[in-house]
Amino acid sequence: MNATSSPPLQPPEHPVAIVTGAARGIGAAIARRLAADGCDVALVDLAADACGETARAVEAAGRRALPVGCNVADEGQVARAINQIEAMMGPPTVLVNNAGVLRDSTLSRMSSADWDTVIDVNLKACFLMCRQVVPHMRTAGWGRIVNLSSIAALGVFGETNYSAAKAGVQGLTRTLAIELGQYGITANAVAPGFVVTEMTRGVADRMKMSIAELSDMMMRDIVVKRTGTPDDIANAVAFFCDSRSSFVTGQVLYVAGGPRG
Repeated sequence: MNATSSPPLQPPEHPVAIVTGAARGIGAAIARRLAADGCDVALVDLAADACGETARAVEAAGRRALPVGCNVADEGQVARAINQIEAMMGPPTVLVNNAGVLRDSTLSRMSSADWDTVIDVNLKACFLMCRQVVPHMRTAGWGRIVNLSSIAALGVFGETNYSAAKAGVQGLTRTLAIELGQYGITANAVAPGFVVTEMTRGVADRMKMSIAELSDMMMRDIVVKRTGTPDDIANAVAFFCDSRSSFVTGQVLYVAGGPRG
């Protein structure tokens, strides 16, 4: 049998998945969905204790959960976290880089600290996590990487730092796909539109609006005329993580209620 007709390698029966920013919102929804799909899930967030509710949901689905405290923008902490996950759960072969922060401001008002924080958490952390996890995927001959981008990658007023980070995530993802495809590893990105989460509730608060008022404003540009939910994003992530998606890599899927990109 020649290389072009070789079937793709299959994952472990219950892959070990890592989800960053798993304590709440989109990250928690992704963790729940991956558990429902048969993954054991390491729940990475700044404080392990914050992941208790998500861990209970994963365990209720019959899978193992491991809350791990880690600043994903810190190289040393990332290395220790992945070593802990490998020791306690086994080698990780699914990685979802979801952790993110906002520090919105127009260019003239943006501080260097706010620029660095957003770039570090939203972009550098993806690089650090991928670099640490990919060796486990290469050993297994199978892996799934899904990085969370955003419609902000297309440009948003007052978000030069966030837009730059999320556009960078797309370039990183496409390059990972090129480098890692030969090892049975796919890399894709999901770019959410407006989703009601704790983060967007915080945006509404800063704008001195209710979340309902902000949602109504955002829906003017959403052709399906509703806001997104964390489960909408989790469904897209689950597609890319599926073993049957082995011929899909280097893609950016906008989950935004309308055509994007």
